[in-house]
Amino acid sequence: MASHYPFGNDPAKIERYRKFWSRADVDRPLVGFSFVGWYPLEYFSVCKTWQVDQYITPDMLNPAEWLDDYEGLLREGESLDDDMLRGACPIQVAFPCFIPAILGCAIRVLPDNVMGEEQVLSWDDALAKTLDLEDPWFKKYVEFLEALIERSDGRYPVSHGTELGPTDLHALVRGHSGSIIDLVDAPEKSAELLMHLGHLFTQFFQESWKRLPLYHGGYFDAQYQIWAPEPIIRMQEDATALISPNLYRKLVQPVDRMIAQQFACNFIHLHTTSMFILDAFLEIEEIRCFEINIESFNIPVAGMIKYFQMVQAADRPLLLRGSFTEDEIRLVRDFLDPRGLYLHIMPNNQKEVDAMRPILGM
Repeated sequence: MASHYPFGNDPAKIERYRKFWSRADVDRPLVGFSFVGWYPLEYFSVCKTWQVDQYITPDMLNPAEWLDDYEGLLREGESLDDDMLRGACPIQVAFPCFIPAILGCAIRVLPDNVMGEEQVLSWDDALAKTLDLEDPWFKKYVEFLEALIERSDGRYPVSHGTELGPTDLHALVRGHSGSIIDLVDAPEKSAELLMHLGHLFTQFFQESWKRLPLYHGGYFDAQYQIWAPEPIIRMQEDATALISPNLYRKLVQPVDRMIAQQFACNFIHLHTTSMFILDAFLEIEEIRCFEINIESFNIPVAGMIKYFQMVQAADRPLLLRGSFTEDEIRLVRDFLDPRGLYLHIMPNNQKEVDAMRPILGM
């Protein structure tokens, strides 16, 4: 059924988000469908001129050249009858380049995305890094926010972007291999640097929300299209896939606790590769919500059910994002509590959407 609201953003959808955060009784999970994939380059016409291994500088990014493509992505909400509100953020989808660039990393084009190249800084140089609000990359980030706010004109929410977390930033400033050695050989310095980067990470999101309007009284994250009644931050620690539970608890857990304490509706983004320390993440009572990517190349949905249940047993909202088969949707329906459950489903076509809707009670 086509929506009468621009981008499908019916304000009535907010009530399901409220129930998601409070884990209130519901008849079914909160469900959103999106044909937008993991990486952004294929969706933006300006990126088609970029070459693999080319370096991107802030002067190459003109927000006005992106705006039509942004709204083209969001238009799917007008034909997909689901629970999802749709919004935009600086360089949509997974494009975590602004904090790395502000820290001095060169930004290089990959086949599907971009990345900040690692540096191998001394401890003193790494600890001297700050969030410079006059840095050209931060100014470009703010320019994107301002352009999106003006263009949206309240029709859709605008949010912070997607950024790397403290362990990932540690890997960028000390080198990916060196950062792992650091944790073992220099734990005190590592703890100091990780906390320093955690505060920098937090400051970036706080500065974002100083500039962003609320949307129907709430906050938003545009990568996961999630509305929240209180301040939101997307946490990330992808590098924990290489960290032992003991090292995580000793060196990283205090940082994640500090970050979570700053935002009442925080959520942490996790991959299946970090499930071996899920219990350590769950020990941080301040982490409000868990987002876990569905990745069949590692642990399929059937093998992930026990981890999803761990999150729900800890009374935390759970957001699952990725592609599902019909049988996997049935597993989720049958073995997970619909309270506090948000399924951000990435189907291949409308036929898959039509098949999943009745399974989910829509």
